[in-house]
Amino acid sequence: MKKNTFYLMAGCIALVLLAVFWYSVEVHNPLFIEIAFVVGIVGAYLARKRVTDLIEDERSAKITEQAVLRTFQVFWVGFCAISIGAVMQILYVPQFPREIFFTRPPEILSPRMMGYFQLGLLCLTIFLYVGFRMYYARKYGEWETDEE
Repeated sequence: MKKNTFYLMAGCIALVLLAVFWYSVEVHNPLFIEIAFVVGIVGAYLARKRVTDLIEDERSAKITEQAVLRTFQVFWVGFCAISIGAVMQILYVPQFPREIFFTRPPEILSPRMMGYFQLGLLCLTIFLYVGFRMYYARKYGEWETDEE
């Protein structure tokens, strides 16, 4: 299996874990997510052992460095914007006595759903990394052969 396939598989495992976490919260049983987390980590470890192209050279290190940097740069802006909106919603205190009875700003997402959304963003970071890694692998020619 190739590295990018492994990264995509890890992203899918993370999304499945997110769904199991949601289900565990809904049924108020943490055992589901605890077992799923252990199974997911073991699955990721076994999949990592099957990766065939783990050759680390300067080009591979440069590709990984650029992909991680760009993923971090894109992700933190989006994640911070969502988190600031969530904090603003959570900290909203109506002015007494006028606004408490007459008007309240519409709630875009409940704090509970905002937490799920943030966990989903964290899972999707893996896919963002894979996209940048594929871009920089093409840019720096990782898939080209050096043989004539």
